[in-house]
Amino acid sequence: MCALGAAVCFGTATVLQAIAARSAAASGGGGGDAALLLRAVRQWRYVAGLGLDGLGFLLQIVALRSVPIYAVGAALASSLAVTAVASARLLGVRLSAMEWGAVGVVCAGLAMLGLASGTEGSEPGSTALKWAMLGAGLGVLAMGAVGGRLPERGRALVLGLGAGLGFGVVEVSVRLIDSLDPVHLLTNPATYALLLGGGAAFVLLTSALQRGSVTTATAGMVIGETIGPAAIGVIWLGDRTREGLAWLAVLGFVVAVAGALALARFGEAPASAEETATEKV
Repeated sequence: MCALGAAVCFGTATVLQAIAARSAAASGGGGGDAALLLRAVRQWRYVAGLGLDGLGFLLQIVALRSVPIYAVGAALASSLAVTAVASARLLGVRLSAMEWGAVGVVCAGLAMLGLASGTEGSEPGSTALKWAMLGAGLGVLAMGAVGGRLPERGRALVLGLGAGLGFGVVEVSVRLIDSLDPVHLLTNPATYALLLGGGAAFVLLTSALQRGSVTTATAGMVIGETIGPAAIGVIWLGDRTREGLAWLAVLGFVVAVAGALALARFGEAPASAEETATEKV
């Protein structure tokens, strides 16, 4: 329930922030991206979106401490389905029959995962894995430096994939933090991996959405934040399924992620219904 709650928070926040950004742009006043952001944060919808993002992150942490990473990752990817439905309701975006079908596919995949998921693994995670996550966070920064120099199509994919890997570092690092004692937090490499991975992911995703295809960037992000962390959870952290239902968990994971990829264009809510119609034409 916490994982699904986080998905609802993230998906709804995207739409609220899109509405606020559109209103800020329509109000005029000139200026670049910074000026637009300053106008947007004065609106209650943008502030509410930030609050939902914060609540979603807290729910994500609780979920990651309770159920396998593969279940949380798939649930978070389903936030695109929430964004699609909320966009249809609040932004007047018309969803095609295929997109409504993709929303249904995501829900079906999550239902299968819910039936098959066991409790989180009991393995504490080795020191080497903690350092590896810190190295992965640095690798995400390197992907950003390289991806920013690529042509538009390749840039969006690499930056989106890097953002997904950064969010994946956060998912794994949460499981590797076994104590909230200040001394342990400051000496645990996973703490710095979490901060580095999350910060780098936010920067890369922002850059990808501003400088390339939203659909391509979001698809890369979904792949990056689901497959790798799920494998780490199963192989190194002991995540398992209910007895005899491993096949259902695999099928549910694949179905949910495939549905999210089909909805990748909602990684950034459309500015208006008119723009959406133009894009379809």
